[in-house]
Amino acid sequence: MRSVGSCLCGAIQFEVAQFEPLVGHCHCKMCQKFHGAAFSTFGEVKREHLHWQSGLHLLGHYRAENESERSFCQRCGSSLLFESRFNRAQGTVEIALAAFDVLEAVMPDAHIYCQSKAQWLTMDDALPKFSGYRK
Repeated sequence: MRSVGSCLCGAIQFEVAQFEPLVGHCHCKMCQKFHGAAFSTFGEVKREHLHWQSGLHLLGHYRAENESERSFCQRCGSSLLFESRFNRAQGTVEIALAAFDVLEAVMPDAHIYCQSKAQWLTMDDALPKFSGYRK
């Protein structure tokens, strides 16, 4: 089964053939602000496994001081992609799991950057919790 996703307005549509093993809930402040939520959940994908079906010209980008790049739909504002220097070096990109309409069996395996988690959020699942990146 292939995983199919889109932005909120449906103008950007994409398909992922295969995910990499690491899928995390990220609690960093940048993810909180970008998604407008307590955390974001990203799945890592090799670039060759990501196929744009429509709307690629509507993909906007924000580059942060740490050289990470976040991509979003310029029409509806949906948060879609995250790419760090590590991702660029590895030929991967991270995709917001909430943007998928059909998602294969992909499950988060950790909480990362928990030192900046929202104080009002209770994390009572059994996933490993890291104060920074997985270490």
